[in-house]
Amino acid sequence: MMHMTFYWSKEVTLLVESWQTTTWTSYAFTLLACFLASAFYQFMEHSRVRLKLSSSSSSSSSASASAPAEAAKPSPAAPEDPLATPFLGSKVSASSAGGGKGWTVARVGGAVLFGLNAAVGYVLMLAVMSFNGGVFLSVVCGLGVGYLVFRSGTDEAVTVTAVADNPCACA
Repeated sequence: MMHMTFYWSKEVTLLVESWQTTTWTSYAFTLLACFLASAFYQFMEHSRVRLKLSSSSSSSSSASASAPAEAAKPSPAAPEDPLATPFLGSKVSASSAGGGKGWTVARVGGAVLFGLNAAVGYVLMLAVMSFNGGVFLSVVCGLGVGYLVFRSGTDEAVTVTAVADNPCACA
């Protein structure tokens, strides 16, 4: 039977019909798996943002080393008045200046990490939709602990990049 409200029970079916818990031991291992998957979600997000920052800093440093004379000129893509900038103007100019259209290893790696992170996020969402209170609490606690361990002590550049780059409102 599929529940439509939160319930508290050791008997839960999670994600697939073969993943059913009937004992307290199997329920505890299920909650541990949800907790670890949630912490892993935060780790993957941290790794993806770090990869993006390291690739953008290396591409901008190589671009500035190859053209030092052009660095002294004011950039036409950066207008004086921020209100005159189109909504996506800064995002488009930043992406075209930071690597262009080429498929670098960092871009492909970032895309793979994004896809894996999205898949883990959707699996966590489906686990929460089992409406079991213990599963919900273990996912939320895992996200909180994962954030504390992997993402809360990072510098401001990582935080700004993660907020600007993340299309998901819940992360």
